[in-house]
Amino acid sequence: MKPLSRVNTQLARIKADIRQQIAAGELLQGQKLLGERALSEQFSTTRITLKDALIALETEGLIYREERRGWYVSPPRICYNPLSRYHFQQMIHEQSRIADTKLLNVVKMPASGVYQEVLSVERGCPLLLIQRLRYIDGRAVLFVENVLKEYLFAGILCFDLTDSLTAIYRNEYGYQTQRSRFEVIPTSAPSHVAKALNLAEGQPVLKICRVNYKQDGELMDCEFEYWRPDAVKIQIDSERL
Repeated sequence: MKPLSRVNTQLARIKADIRQQIAAGELLQGQKLLGERALSEQFSTTRITLKDALIALETEGLIYREERRGWYVSPPRICYNPLSRYHFQQMIHEQSRIADTKLLNVVKMPASGVYQEVLSVERGCPLLLIQRLRYIDGRAVLFVENVLKEYLFAGILCFDLTDSLTAIYRNEYGYQTQRSRFEVIPTSAPSHVAKALNLAEGQPVLKICRVNYKQDGELMDCEFEYWRPDAVKIQIDSERL
């Protein structure tokens, strides 16, 4: 077994070398890194040590991995203010990036479990679950579940659900989001989220739970966002609130 100090030295050297290559433009945004076997040979280290270094760089937002495809250089993180009233497309466009949304699934379901708890409704209350996958510059980075009280949104399935739901609430139902409550939790990706984002099941994601209240104070929906952690940073400026 290698001494811990030697392993730490190898980790630091690998991370510093890859950081320097990215900073110098030798590795470009979206470029695929060498395979783990080739990198471990290049750095004369074990696959375990090499993997630890890559995971650390992923945590820093410098690289990301695609399940069964390998490691890639990350684009800059998106700045995300959860308190902003901007919808996803607007937020991304204002940062000179390209946004897209794909509707994955819509399910009518009775309230139970976490959805019942978060929405504070009776068990069995009819809910709508809308699942969408969101892209930045062509890369899937965000899996979103919106859970709505069905009786508040009659006919909503007739609208284009790849558009901003906030805009649909406002324009079609007259609902304004008066306040929101947030929880931000680093967690592991559930299997359905991992599959959509091309992650390994259990890989780290940033989960944001948002509960929205309309202008009369009634809780109307909740949103569960699962972000690739290399793709986003939370930035709140109280002067702009």
